[in-house]
Amino acid sequence: MMNSCLQKNLIKGFVHGKSHSTILQLCTRQLRTCRNPYQILNKGKKLTSKFSIPISRILQPLRQTTTVAIQNPEIPLRAQKIVGGWLIGCAGMCFGAVILGGVTRLTESGLSMVDWRLLKDMKPPQNLKEWEEEFEKYKQFPEYKYVNAQHEMTLSDFKFIFYMEYGHRMWGRLIGMAFLLPGAYFLKKGWISKGMKPRMIALTALLGFQGFLGWYMVKSGLEEKQKETDIPRVSQYRLASHLGSAFILYTLFLWSGLTHILPYNKIEFTKEMRRIKGMAHGMKALIFITAISGAFVAGLDAGLTYNSWPKMADRWIPTDMWTIDPKWKNIFENPTFVQFNHRHLAESTVLLIAGFWWMCRKAPLPPRARMAVNALLAMSIIQVSLGITTLLTYVPTPVAATHQSGSLVLLSIAVWLTHELRRLPK
Repeated sequence: MMNSCLQKNLIKGFVHGKSHSTILQLCTRQLRTCRNPYQILNKGKKLTSKFSIPISRILQPLRQTTTVAIQNPEIPLRAQKIVGGWLIGCAGMCFGAVILGGVTRLTESGLSMVDWRLLKDMKPPQNLKEWEEEFEKYKQFPEYKYVNAQHEMTLSDFKFIFYMEYGHRMWGRLIGMAFLLPGAYFLKKGWISKGMKPRMIALTALLGFQGFLGWYMVKSGLEEKQKETDIPRVSQYRLASHLGSAFILYTLFLWSGLTHILPYNKIEFTKEMRRIKGMAHGMKALIFITAISGAFVAGLDAGLTYNSWPKMADRWIPTDMWTIDPKWKNIFENPTFVQFNHRHLAESTVLLIAGFWWMCRKAPLPPRARMAVNALLAMSIIQVSLGITTLLTYVPTPVAATHQSGSLVLLSIAVWLTHELRRLPK
């Protein structure tokens, strides 16, 4: 009879779409109400369903749980899901900050706020007098002199670029609050696992470092240029560092969130699977490097040097790639060389991803991992198409911003794939 009741609870749970944890609770409650434990075990025999399938095989998918749950059974499953959702939410906010930062740069708004104050910056000018004072401060710096020489800048023009930079800075502060306040609450409740605590410290440090890098980058664009013909812009090195730090912060949030939410895949790591896992991590690193090379393109406005594809002004290798001395500086400071690097890194990335997808076709991948491989190929094709469109259309803001966002989407899929192929920590 107990066997029958247990089966009914299982079937009822599956039919009504109950979660795995809910079905387990129903079964556990049913088992606890039994007065005779031997009745459950059929007097020592293996408990089976009416289909002659061992109940342990039916319950096995229900017991499949996240890595955090396996290592920290004392933390309630619901609490782990809440923490995971919070971390994914923080990752989403970082994604938004990257998009907003890209639009801020493309609209040349990043140098409109000429100082950095943690609390005072949170309040924008409130009246005409305060706006005029802020505008006068901006007029003392090279960007205003350059822009005003092209066309007269009005207070209305200044307000637009100010609010763009203000929104970017405030979004960064909001990410800090969205991480620190709930994080402190979850620590107090005991919902943060032992393995997650060092990551919390690392994420807190990265958030602070990211804010510092942002101002350090802006400061480079406020300095007087050596030549009058130099266009005021932030250092491409600092821009790449700022973007790279944002990508790392986003990746850590995303990985940690997935660890709390997604069930662990049981994978037999044969020689073939180890090779696939290594290649997946290689793809992830290559996507990151290609994105950082894009930051150098953005910092030097190198997307406007050669607006043709696949050749660069009817040449495969331009003639002005080695014009700076010492020669190694051309890799990072010559707009032609920087665009050349980014083009061929992107093309190599999509070709290698296509080869990786072909190699994975017959591999025994788990369903979610196979879905990630297919998504990686599809997104790489979309991303390279966006890059070519950005180039041929002379870098319009909407297309360029979408291209930058696409790089983070592609990296997200690579992170998801490598997360699906991870080993369970001992």
